[in-house]
Amino acid sequence: MIAVKAENLVRRFGDFTAVDHVSFEVEEGAVFGFLGPNGAGKTTTIRMLCGLLAPSDGEAVVAGFDVKREADKIKERIGYMSQRFSLYNDLTVKQNLSFYAGIYRIPRSKRAARIDFALKMAGLEGQEHRLTAQLAGGVKQRLALGAAILHEPRIVFLDEPTAGVDPASRRDFWDLIADLRRRGVTVFVTTHYMDEAEHCDRLILIYSGRKIAEAAPRELVTTELAGTMLEVAGPPPVRVVAALENQPHVQAAQIFGLVSHVLIDNGDDAEARVRNDLQQAGLADAQVRRVRASLEDAFIRLIEREDERIAAEGGRAR
Repeated sequence: MIAVKAENLVRRFGDFTAVDHVSFEVEEGAVFGFLGPNGAGKTTTIRMLCGLLAPSDGEAVVAGFDVKREADKIKERIGYMSQRFSLYNDLTVKQNLSFYAGIYRIPRSKRAARIDFALKMAGLEGQEHRLTAQLAGGVKQRLALGAAILHEPRIVFLDEPTAGVDPASRRDFWDLIADLRRRGVTVFVTTHYMDEAEHCDRLILIYSGRKIAEAAPRELVTTELAGTMLEVAGPPPVRVVAALENQPHVQAAQIFGLVSHVLIDNGDDAEARVRNDLQQAGLADAQVRRVRASLEDAFIRLIEREDERIAAEGGRAR
């Protein structure tokens, strides 16, 4: 069953195209990731799917309802957690949950149980009378998720839910997402964190408003990076890239933090060829070793390729 379907979805703001003919399907019960840098069009897409923003063109169906004609029905059946913290800091934890229980029209006979569920999810049992403003960032995010699913929706949209929280809190939050998946809930999540994207069943990479790739995380890596990945440490990465990027057996050379990642054609002598190239460039002290290609490697490669395409077209009016 398909929980979410988009066909050539477009959103323009005047002359600026924020989302440019994006199409995809999300299977029921999956964790579907929308990966891309800030400004790529992730939030605009999610707001259209939630019925908060009308598409300029294209079609989308969420939970069986059309986003253009049946936005109110969609809102009743989904959970939505916005990029910015959506609860009220000047209310207590319980007051916030009670408010959202009323918004979602949860029957009074079920409200206490659902509020208890959200308190347990956030780790706030016995602290329901604390002001929300006093909570740590990660706890606030768990509370916001609890509020978003008080009415037990079958589809949940999470827009960069872990932005600005510490790594431990991000890991805890993704444990909650995994629990939702086990319950059969469809989770649509936007992120720019590569480690989070690895947890998704399927990913779309969106850049400059366009979908540039779609696959399962590991499939995306193996498809886009067919070759041997090497890590080069020691010399400044910019010098390594300059020495290797035009070699015929090198598919890509990228700066990767304090080291360089080099994608080379498969072969038993891959490291020897690269070492020889580096020696000839006066970088004999370089340390070369094979590494497993990562999703971040694939992401950088895809963006570079898209930038090359846009440049070849003479730039694209956005």
